[in-house]
Amino acid sequence: MAGAGFSLVKAGAVARIALQRPEQHNSLGSEDIGALRATLAGIAEDQAVRALVLTGSGERSFCSGASLKEFASGAMSGELFSTLTDALASLEIPTVCALNGDAWGGGAELALCCDYRLGVEGMRMRVPAARIGLCYPLPGLQRYIAKLGLDVATRMLVGAEEFDAQGLREAGFLHRVLPRDRLEVEAAALAASLAELAPLAVRTMKRLLGRIARGELDVQEAQSAIATCAASADLQEGLAAQREKRKPLFNGS
Repeated sequence: MAGAGFSLVKAGAVARIALQRPEQHNSLGSEDIGALRATLAGIAEDQAVRALVLTGSGERSFCSGASLKEFASGAMSGELFSTLTDALASLEIPTVCALNGDAWGGGAELALCCDYRLGVEGMRMRVPAARIGLCYPLPGLQRYIAKLGLDVATRMLVGAEEFDAQGLREAGFLHRVLPRDRLEVEAAALAASLAELAPLAVRTMKRLLGRIARGELDVQEAQSAIATCAASADLQEGLAAQREKRKPLFNGS
């Protein structure tokens, strides 16, 4: 399955989405956003997929966000783009963003929606909303605060400040900065490692961590989810594997 501006490949328990418009800095139009949302919905329903890698093609840009041409025509809006970032952020499987180049505007938020962000040496990032007179959509504002804190969010959004790879690492936006020839290998290895973990526990903890960060935790619901993990076949398999000194085989139940 693929949209006009991206490709999807599944290998074992890992899905990989690659944005495919390097000549346009992997920008996304309204049709791309619809196709990507549908792809993410399919990944969410596929119990065989336990981790996702999101990356771009080419060596210049990971993603420049929403098409400015479509913004000018009225075919694109911040609210429409937010439907994509919300869909990515709401995935319960672990997500890895492999930033193969610069991230501009909404491309930075796409990366921020992922659980892990690996970047390449020499990359840059800027969110130029204030430079063009756009107030960033509310879900994005909330996401920047939750993930990076007020000070960094202010620098990135209000000040439209440009960050290099080292600055992004220091700000907590990037978890690792890698040589370009190591990015794909390291991202694939990380996703494969995440895919081997107990899926029920992983999905539950990711969901609860997000709700805690957003101040939306329902304690009773959380305790019920934790109890489900404690009574799961996965936990018994994990404990047995520890005793028997073997690799666990989790089935998510």
